Amino acid sequence: MTAPLPLYVDDRLGHWAAETPDAEAMTYGGRTWTWSEWNDRVRRAAGGLQALGVGRGDVVAFLDKNHPACVEVSLAAGSLGAANAIVNWRSAVDEVDYAVNDSGARVLFVGSEMRPTLDKVRDRLVSVEDVLEVTPEGAAGDEYEAWLRSSSPVGRPEDVQPDDVCLVMYSSGTTGRPKGVMLTHTNLVRHSIAAHDGWSFEPGDKNLVAMPLFHVGGSSYVLFGIHDGIPSVITREPDGASLAGAITAGANRTFLVPAVLAGVLQNGPDAVRVFSGLRSFTYGASPMPLPLLRAAMQAWPETDFIQVYGLTEVAGVATHLMPDAHRDAEHPERLLSAGRPVPGVEVRIVDPATRLDVPVGERGEIWLRTAQLMKGFLGKPEETAAVVTEDGWFRTGDLGRVDEDGFVFVQDRLKDLIISGGENIYSPEVERVLAEHPAVQEVAVIGVPDDTWGETVKAVVVLRPGAHVDEAELVAWCRDRLAHFKCPRTVDLVAALPRNATGKVLKRELRKPFWAGRDRAV
Repeated sequence: MTAPLPLYVDDRLGHWAAETPDAEAMTYGGRTWTWSEWNDRVRRAAGGLQALGVGRGDVVAFLDKNHPACVEVSLAAGSLGAANAIVNWRSAVDEVDYAVNDSGARVLFVGSEMRPTLDKVRDRLVSVEDVLEVTPEGAAGDEYEAWLRSSSPVGRPEDVQPDDVCLVMYSSGTTGRPKGVMLTHTNLVRHSIAAHDGWSFEPGDKNLVAMPLFHVGGSSYVLFGIHDGIPSVITREPDGASLAGAITAGANRTFLVPAVLAGVLQNGPDAVRVFSGLRSFTYGASPMPLPLLRAAMQAWPETDFIQVYGLTEVAGVATHLMPDAHRDAEHPERLLSAGRPVPGVEVRIVDPATRLDVPVGERGEIWLRTAQLMKGFLGKPEETAAVVTEDGWFRTGDLGRVDEDGFVFVQDRLKDLIISGGENIYSPEVERVLAEHPAVQEVAVIGVPDDTWGETVKAVVVLRPGAHVDEAELVAWCRDRLAHFKCPRTVDLVAALPRNATGKVLKRELRKPFWAGRDRAV
């Protein structure tokens, strides 16, 4: 069934409610809604927001673990020309205070588990006029459910435009405070269409949404099932039991971070058997160690693996490595790439100093131009101008190269480049070598200060359960495979690497004790 191309994020929901009203749309916990039921909830949420005075240009906020209500509020606010600012529920109290106030939210939806955090900052939330509590199971007394029942459904006002901001996603905040990334209807719709290139859902598929909705990998990915009109399952968290339960119940397509895959493989044959029910496994948001990827492809030979590279600022996916490239025996080197750009995304590799394009195959900063590009950082025009050129190119801050066949290799963050004695050292190159050691489970490579060389290379390593290896052996392993200047001078063995809520290793936390009191942090 062919649907018209959408202009707004809620267009496809209305389409499927009209075309397949009684088909399953969304499952969460013990509750399931059809397309007509779910569309009615979104229309009632829009009416409820309108009754609270929310209109075009306004912002509401959502603070909870994964919940369909968050998606409903995003679609409902967007249909009014307003935006939903989704707050990281793992945030500390002061971080919640910052995000809600920075967004200027007029209405705040809060999960009952998050209520203690809200109570600590409620008197500091200067713009919030109304608070509605959401329970995980929609039990009796749920304020959100009562609010929906009492609200009258409304459609989209005529003054709403595709360029209106409908979602505010807060960046990871690798330096300073997180910035609110403003994504429009156009950004998200174009992303849904472009990131679908080369694959699509099929009848009988069920989409598993487990990435946190405060991350673009959750809030953009949930739109895929809505776009194609296939049912979705939302898990409250991406824990093993929830994922296994969803897959056992028929979910067969998902997007997760590589760390989840590592956990499955470590949990033994039963876990591997359950996950063999996945037709496709899309991964991204953090690098996939090559040994882990090889082990996963061997464990699930019938599963399509898709790697994606992207950023919140471009609504999610910018490039993807498709299933055929994963299993291309003639080009195994492409497993180290992030694939080719999705339709509508232009890529340049630029010398950060001269801002001139570098030759094919050479390293530089990755620049992107696309209709998926954010409207800007909320309330921060100067910071927006620092990363978006006048002709629309977005400076990603990532270092990489493009080969002669158009495959993009993302190699480091510009700020993570290690310069030792005038030599440029790219940490992923060292990490890939160390990850091949049979005793190594995870590794992060950072630069630490050195009075002679400026910086030297340090590896922070997590060993596999039961494995034993010393620092000297790991350094020797690298020296057999890399130029000596690239090899770690020191190795720290730790129980776990620090990560943010989406699974990215927090290298700034690893660097912090070494750079404390110095004039620069890298």
